[in-house]
Amino acid sequence: MINYQVLNEDHVHQLKEIDRSEEINLIYEMQEGQLTEFIAGHECPNWDSDVLDEIQERFVYEIRHGGMALGAFDGDTLVGFGVLAHQFRGDLKDQLQIDLMYVSRNYRRQGIGTRIMNELSDEARRRGAKALYISSTETESAVSFYSSQGGQLTETVDPELFKKEPLDIHMTKKL
Repeated sequence: MINYQVLNEDHVHQLKEIDRSEEINLIYEMQEGQLTEFIAGHECPNWDSDVLDEIQERFVYEIRHGGMALGAFDGDTLVGFGVLAHQFRGDLKDQLQIDLMYVSRNYRRQGIGTRIMNELSDEARRRGAKALYISSTETESAVSFYSSQGGQLTETVDPELFKKEPLDIHMTKKL
């Protein structure tokens, strides 16, 4: 049985328990306001130390600044997590970002990601957000997941997030 709980800084070292690896068949690029798909055909490996360090730093930063993280556990093992960023975004400052979202390979397609998204959406509403801002990796699995959760391509891309991750697919989800 999967148990869910709010995470704190002490959980940062458990992020390495997530198996983020996946076979990537398709990736997307934004071209003239439309998604264009490309065959990728490669395996994304699990964390390397540099990527894990970056993810851990972002996790701690958001929690220290008022963001919220939710984890999914199988026993004591972290098998999924999502982070709601603290900073309001958008022209009206009424959007909160899903900063990080991962579910371990062997636990995908079991509703864990959906439960995490629903909980983070509820928290964003409590904080006064009208939408979630999603800077999704360009993989078919990520874009399809966020689309299935109500995410739509955004007309107004956040310049700071675009600069950080220009290949990402930028979406919003109305709350």
